[in-house]
Amino acid sequence: MSAQAGSIQAAGALPEPGMSAAPQKKGLSLRAKLLVAFGIYIGGMILLVILTGVHGTRNTAFEPQNEFKLDTWVQLGVFSINKAVMYLVIAATLTSVTMIYIARRMQQRPNRVQTAVEIVYRLMRENIVGSNMDEKMAARWFPFIGALFLFILFSNLVGYIPLPTNTEHQIDVFGWSIPSFSLYAATANLSVPLVLALVVFVSYTFEGVRVKGPIGYLKSLIPSGVHGPMAAGIFVLEIISNLMRLMSLSIRLFANILAGHLIILFMAGALAVLLGVAWLGWITLPFGIALFAFEVGLVAALQAFIFATLTAIYLGGAVAEHH
Repeated sequence: MSAQAGSIQAAGALPEPGMSAAPQKKGLSLRAKLLVAFGIYIGGMILLVILTGVHGTRNTAFEPQNEFKLDTWVQLGVFSINKAVMYLVIAATLTSVTMIYIARRMQQRPNRVQTAVEIVYRLMRENIVGSNMDEKMAARWFPFIGALFLFILFSNLVGYIPLPTNTEHQIDVFGWSIPSFSLYAATANLSVPLVLALVVFVSYTFEGVRVKGPIGYLKSLIPSGVHGPMAAGIFVLEIISNLMRLMSLSIRLFANILAGHLIILFMAGALAVLLGVAWLGWITLPFGIALFAFEVGLVAALQAFIFATLTAIYLGGAVAEHH
């Protein structure tokens, strides 16, 4: 009887002849979603053109370059504090605290955070340091190069977080005037990459002199087999080349970060504000978002990697027998 009842219930669950099963709900396809998004994009632009007009009035009061202007917050002479100092402190704190925190919580079975940190560690240890130095020298200089890489990485990443640092344009909140939110990176100020480049220059020069002695280090700048007047000319060129490394390290980092921030600023609305054309900001906004993701996802890490890799190359070259 129970088997017969089960079969009757199962039969009752089936649709009767001529009746179709309840249709299953399906979401929009990717193509449909893209078409809807494109329609909203075009519709928004048309609406802004209708509301604000095609032409605008040029805004002469807004100066985008002031986003990178350094106003002194605390006057302490040489040790005065401005937003660049604040960003450096944030980057240094993140570099120290995160690495100490993770190092004290290493597990036999790593979680996702530890796995990511180990990947970065192997990148620094094997690809940056290990490929440019012998094992003994790599162990000696890895902490320096690793800290340099992480500090620049955190400095670049923090620069893409909007923080209330724009003291030129303040906003009123419950009677309190606070700086408006803006993007800024300490590495977008030439003085910061230049100081880091000077530290690298002193480091590899010190290592070369320590290993070879002052005279031996200077002699190593001249390729083997070169003698006479040609050696003197090459020696001068090598000295100039070493000094040019300061520009190569500092300007590469500074220019890439500064250019990225300026492009994001213009695409995110600054161009529309300058020209006084509201619909232009609607058009450039998606490009600003895409550029922001590109800068955060690739450029910030890539510039830290290049700086650290060149540092390792210069250190390894300083102790090599000949260039």
